[in-house]
Amino acid sequence: MRNRSTILFCTLSALVVLLFAADIAVGSVNIPLRDIWATLTGGECDAVTAKIIIDIRLIKAFVAILAGAALSVSGLQMQTLFRNPLAGPYVLGVSSGASLGVALFILGAPLLGFTASPLLTTLGTAGAAWLGAAAILALVASVSRRIKDIMVILILGMMIGSAVSAIVQILQYLSNEEALKSFIVWTMGSLGDVTSSQLLLVAPAIIAGLIIAISVIKPMNMLLLGESYARTMGLNIPRTRALILLSTTLLAGTVTAFCGPIGFIGLAIPHVARILFRNADHRILLPAAAMAGAISLLVCDIFSKLLALPVNTITALLGIPIVIWVVIKNKNIV
Repeated sequence: MRNRSTILFCTLSALVVLLFAADIAVGSVNIPLRDIWATLTGGECDAVTAKIIIDIRLIKAFVAILAGAALSVSGLQMQTLFRNPLAGPYVLGVSSGASLGVALFILGAPLLGFTASPLLTTLGTAGAAWLGAAAILALVASVSRRIKDIMVILILGMMIGSAVSAIVQILQYLSNEEALKSFIVWTMGSLGDVTSSQLLLVAPAIIAGLIIAISVIKPMNMLLLGESYARTMGLNIPRTRALILLSTTLLAGTVTAFCGPIGFIGLAIPHVARILFRNADHRILLPAAAMAGAISLLVCDIFSKLLALPVNTITALLGIPIVIWVVIKNKNIV
């Protein structure tokens, strides 16, 4: 088993590197590989070509890795916390909560006559997404402690998402044309809207969320056997739940704020990691899910550029078959 896991991790690592390089090479402008290599190694290259590679493609590829890992790990944590194989940032309304926060900021600020600098806009968007995601997570977590039925929690998440959508539609109806256009483009999901300055906020936030997730690996393994068992083993349930919610808020909220509501990665990819590694141990599953998430979003980004489609449409086509399989084979999930 250990040898198999080692081989799989080496394979996933190689795929991340290869797809990262492929994502930089693919784009609407055809750039020779020698120019890409020259730019990345500090050689001589045309200024426009260097700008495309460094300021657009390289940043976008980094964002794909960070966002894929963040969404997948947040989905894994939610599935463990709620003991629900169909839990995920999108299904339980966490992405909707982050979307509401962003909508209130993007659409609501102009209604109040508020204009801000790019830095304040970046911080405001991120803060609004974190608050929205945290509020929905806290609500769902509170209800899940009293209601153990998986279907009820799923229905609750969908109802919250519907309620949030209604509020967002009201804001859209009342907003001006410029703010509305900005929000509609954001809802399509994009990895290319993150600037180098925004990456300085995105990367630390996601890394912090991943570090918190790593710190609760052992408690999550204990939660697999139920809260009652974990409590008898001395686990501080409220503290563990708070750390998982904080990590998920940072991971899902940050990605939603800057890349839009990207669906299915958080729901589907943790199951891919389980299938590949045939293991329920989070010491294996968490890094596996992070790497599989990075790979999946790199693949989606490459296809979105080749087909000139929003990345959300590609993630849906990738994730929906996996979700259908999960529903059909639910009883076989470890």
